[in-house]
This record gives sequence, C-alpha cells and structure tokens, in this order.
Amino acid sequence: MRILHTSDWHIGKRLLGRERLAEQAAVLDEIARIADMEGADVILVAGDVFDTYLPSAEAEDLFYEKVKKLAGESRAVLIISGNHDDNVRLSAARAVCEPQGIYIYGNFGYVPECGGGRPVYAAAAGASHIVLAKGEERVFFNLLPYPNETRLKEDKNKDESYFDKMRRWMEAGQAENTEGLPSVFVSHLFVAGGKVSEGERDIDLGGARAVPLSLLPAADYTALGHLHRRQHFKNNVYYSGSVLQYAFDEAGLQKSVVLFDIGKEGAHGIREVPLQSGVRLVRLEAEDLAAAEALLKRYAGCFAELTLHLSEPLTSAQVKALKEANDGLLSIIPVIAGKESALHGGESRKRRSPLELFCEFYKSRFAEEPSEQLKTLFLAAAEDADET
Repeated sequence: MRILHTSDWHIGKRLLGRERLAEQAAVLDEIARIADMEGADVILVAGDVFDTYLPSAEAEDLFYEKVKKLAGESRAVLIISGNHDDNVRLSAARAVCEPQGIYIYGNFGYVPECGGGRPVYAAAAGASHIVLAKGEERVFFNLLPYPNETRLKEDKNKDESYFDKMRRWMEAGQAENTEGLPSVFVSHLFVAGGKVSEGERDIDLGGARAVPLSLLPAADYTALGHLHRRQHFKNNVYYSGSVLQYAFDEAGLQKSVVLFDIGKEGAHGIREVPLQSGVRLVRLEAEDLAAAEALLKRYAGCFAELTLHLSEPLTSAQVKALKEANDGLLSIIPVIAGKESALHGGESRKRRSPLELFCEFYKSRFAEEPSEQLKTLFLAAAEDADET
C-alpha cells in the first residue's frame, strides 16, 4: 500500500494580515495531483487542518472541497486533529465524510463505520486505531490526536504524569494490532530535539511536553505533525512539515510531502516529494533606501521581511515608496545608527519567541527567572490572545 503523509495545512492562516486562502487551495490541489501521479492509496493528515478553533466559512468550504478531491474515487484520507483544531468541530461532518473514504479522528471515543464499497476502506476500527484495507493488503494505524487540555483533564488517573499518560495511550493503541499487521503511528506532538519555526506557538514547545523519541511506540513508520520544518529521526519517524512557508525563518526552506510504501516487509521507498505552490518568503537586508528599493524589486512576487539600516527613522513617504517597490513587503525592521528600534525591539530581539521576551522582561524587573508555573500561565494567556 502506498501512503502520502502531510500535515499542518493551517487553512485560514494569514501572514501579518495577508490572506493566503488562494495559496492553500493551490497547494492542496498540488497534493492531489501528486497523489494521482504517484498512485497513493492513503493520505495521512497529521493534524492542524485549520489555523483556529473557529475557522471562517471560507476556510471550512475550502477544506471540504479539497479533502473530497484528495479522496478522489479510490483513495482513503485519514485525518487527526491538531492543537489548532477544535477536535469536536473537525469531526462534526464525519458521517458525511466516511462514505467518501474520509476518516476523521478528533473526538476521542468515536468509532467510525467499517466496510463500504470503495477500493480502500476501513476493515476494522476502534476509538484510537483503524485498519485500512485494499484487496488483500491491510495496514494498521495507531492514532493519537493532539492531547488537548480537555482530554488530559477528563482522564481521571491523576497520579500519572503527562509522559505516563502519553505512554499508556500510545501503547494501548498499538496493543490493538493483535494480527501483527504492518503499522503506522500517527500523532500531533513535539518530539524532543525537533527544530521549531517562528510561526509555531510556544504553548507546548517550551520543553514541558517535549516527548522523548524513546516514548514513541514501535511502528514501521511514524507520521507526525506539529513542527513546520520537515525533519526525520531514526526508526522512520517523520515530520512532513507545513505545506506552505508560514514564518519568515522558513524562508528558503523547501516544503514537501512524504511518500512511502508499506507491506509485510515494513515501510520502504520513503522519499520526500517537493511542493512548488505558494508565495516565496524572503528575508532581506539593506544599508540604505536606494539599495532596499532595488532589492525589493528584485524579489517581486515574494512576501518580504526587510531589515533596513538607517541614520534616522523612516518617514511615511519612505515607507510608501518601499511598499510600492514590492506589494509583498509585509515587515520593516529598522536598525537606526546602532540603536535598537523602540518599535521592533532591534536585531537582537526580532527572532526571539514571546516566552523568551517575557522571561527577559520579568528578569529585568525582579532580578530572577519566572517560575515554571508563571511561564505556563503566560503561555496559556498568549494562546488565548492568539485565538481571539
């Protein structure tokens, strides 16, 4: 069976206010073309379908249109919820989706219908696993959607740590593979040692919930979502990465999906297939206005972040001229005569995360590091603010 692994679509996500739905539509169409050309039987979506718990009507319309196209006439699409998704809302249309070969795992405890007349179908299923079949081929999928706070609190075993709960859930899912079928573990989580992008929220990336690689269950292939940079670890553990460049520190990074075959011999033929859709992001730097305008024109058609060295602050007319040089100019970071910009925090701060800036501010006021509890409160407040 041939499987295509993708994740972190973030439908509805903007970049500094710039709408990107058209790019998201284009890249999902491209993934459908890749699936057709490569003869994929199953498409795995490892979480963060949407960018917010309450996506716009346009974002939801785009999702349903494109996921149907991805399933086509013969494929199965298997989706889990991520930390940006409302797991209940994402799963709401499952009764309509399943006859189309689209299986959504978000609402813990739900078991999809099995059978159906499609070439790839659910032969067996439970609350945290599904067996997809194509002819005589069968593959077992152990599924762990993003373990949000609601699920963690509903689990009554208070003596367990976060890692103990994760281990128990992972092992319980894997234990359902009583036939010893070829297996894939699918989850949305942060593996310790993974490389983080600026566009990812700090709420679970500060280390408290970084899952060690050794905690992951034994599987022929592990399909992960959550981190936007494509990367892989030993034992066939892969992050496919986001489908578009969603932050300027991803400028120059190639986006892709992962294709692999799986059978009795395990997972093999694993390869990354590059994605070409989407507007390029570029980080530019110039020593004066004339050089900046020339540089911006050279990168017409790209979204740009510009670091500009100046002797005095920019005027509104100068800002207008820069934006006329490139309509995709989204961020200007002025560095004035060796001083940090009061507006932007300067070169030394521009790439720091909100949590790092908070810790720096706290230490400057109280001459000590904030407690872990205070950091957690800050991150929760930042997450709430980001969602509103």
